[in-house]
Amino acid sequence: MAIDKVIPDGPVLLECEDGIATLTLNRPDSANGMNLGFMKALYEAAMACHRYPGLRVIRLRGAGKNFCAGGDVREFAAQGDDIGDYMREVTAYLQAAVGVLIRTNAIVIAEVQGFAAGGGGLGLVCASDIVIAGAGAKFLAGATRVAMVPDGGASVILPQLVGFRRAMEILVSNRVIPAHEAEAIGLITKVVPDDKLAEEAEALAKSVAAGAPLALANMKRLLWNGIGVEAALPEEARTQSLLCGTADAREGLAAVIEKRAPKFTGR
Repeated sequence: MAIDKVIPDGPVLLECEDGIATLTLNRPDSANGMNLGFMKALYEAAMACHRYPGLRVIRLRGAGKNFCAGGDVREFAAQGDDIGDYMREVTAYLQAAVGVLIRTNAIVIAEVQGFAAGGGGLGLVCASDIVIAGAGAKFLAGATRVAMVPDGGASVILPQLVGFRRAMEILVSNRVIPAHEAEAIGLITKVVPDDKLAEEAEALAKSVAAGAPLALANMKRLLWNGIGVEAALPEEARTQSLLCGTADAREGLAAVIEKRAPKFTGR
């Protein structure tokens, strides 16, 4: 089986071999930060996979030193007063891409190095079926740090993975979670040495691809049905749209760019 829409260049790459699609986030100079063009490309690549029900595995990875450092805060801040409209579109594509990854028959294996942060990085980790991380990987929620809320389904999936109390602490504190702690609390599946990450992810993808495809697809559907992510996605998007145009959100973005503590006013 081959996917006829291989994507050889751009912000998201796609290739397929032996029933395994490799979907690569490809903005390494921006730590694979998500902007509007990136989100459109991610959705299109996910849909290209979804259109082929015989696909067994999607291997989701990031080019460069980081899996995905979340939203492109510099581009977000550059929108000024238009950030509300801009973020509504970005969030819509993120939610749509997450919905596809959750509902596609293929098992999604995320391969994480460096940072996985924000609605992009941590959200995609939450939306994956299996997550392998290098020992040096780090996880960060980051949303409330810029006066926004978790999205990409993370508001529902994260508490299911790590428990309500721990999810609350992670989202309130915005602390960096090292890979071994992420494994211990159930945020990820397995930690491997950094220099073995690609090898281990490839081996796992091949092992999963050799499994019974109908059974695996239906098992995946049943497990995700128990969480009910899709019901929460519209509310996440609506809330994010309301918050991203506030003075606090602009202050939060500016503080990250300027590497200082934010001064929130509740407006």
